[in-house]
Amino acid sequence: MLKGIPKILSPELLKVLCEMGHGDRLVIADGNFPAESMGKDAVVIRMDGHGTCQVLEAILQLFPLDTYVEHPFHLMQVMPGDPVETPIWEEYKAILKDADERGDKAIGQIERFAFYEEARKAYAIIATGEGALYANIMLQKGVVV
Repeated sequence: MLKGIPKILSPELLKVLCEMGHGDRLVIADGNFPAESMGKDAVVIRMDGHGTCQVLEAILQLFPLDTYVEHPFHLMQVMPGDPVETPIWEEYKAILKDADERGDKAIGQIERFAFYEEARKAYAIIATGEGALYANIMLQKGVVV
């Protein structure tokens, strides 16, 4: 046991977060995301019993976001014409506000299929059990100062 580490973060995930370097990307995927097929060249970590907000909040306690890019936090953009609401994005903004001084200015969006292409290049993908649609997040790691 360690003090100060969120209990939701497994030893496997802590190892991966530690291994990642500046500029590496981490995907926190919702339950519909094809994590295994997208993560053929990445470390895939299963966290099926948890939602993306729980995972994001815990990770951002340890994981610095890249300050050298405008948007180190990317969401999968809703497809044009898709009548999906994304209230979970407001929860993400609240979590990010506490973790990064840029707040929601650090958030960008990537078109759905471009998001998949970028996810294939990620260092790791966390597969959650999140049921919200378009709840996928891509984080770019910064440096610890």
